[in-house]
Amino acid sequence: MNWLKKTYAKLRRMLKRDKAIPRMIGGYKRHDGTFLPLTRMGNTTFIDHPENLHIEDNVYIGHYNFLEASQGMTIREGVQITNFCNLTTHSSHISIRLYGKHYPEYATHEGYQTGSIEIGPYTFVGPHSTLMPGTRIGKGCIVQAYSFVKGEFPDFSIIGGQPAVVKGSTLETDQKYLSENKEISEFYHEWAD
Repeated sequence: MNWLKKTYAKLRRMLKRDKAIPRMIGGYKRHDGTFLPLTRMGNTTFIDHPENLHIEDNVYIGHYNFLEASQGMTIREGVQITNFCNLTTHSSHISIRLYGKHYPEYATHEGYQTGSIEIGPYTFVGPHSTLMPGTRIGKGCIVQAYSFVKGEFPDFSIIGGQPAVVKGSTLETDQKYLSENKEISEFYHEWAD
């Protein structure tokens, strides 16, 4: 039985060394060298083109996310991106069909979509959501799980669906909590007003 404990311990060390065990990492160093002490990110999240990602502090990005920032991506203060989300600033989902097997023969493609992504302060992105090129989400929004998001969405929107649409306002939900908890009202109005 002792050999089993040793084997298990060795396996855990190996997995940890290889970063295979999902864990949250506190603090994030941006491409420009700025350290964000309050930002937390899952070690299983992949950032493509980190030099084009502008992230502010106090951001939470969970596990198994793909952030493709080739065309620019801005994630504002307090944003929470849960797990299994795909944020992409380019997409060939139309052009690949138009060109078929000839796609690799061309440097540029009709139907190829590009555009930056911006997520406003204190917005929550639910699990398994996809944000497409050219998406702008305002502050204080909720993106519901499994949403396919493309376009511009105003502050305090509840966003959901495939394709995503505005389904309501977080202001209504927030007001209930603020009226029942006067002591936090000041914190809310620091960023929301």
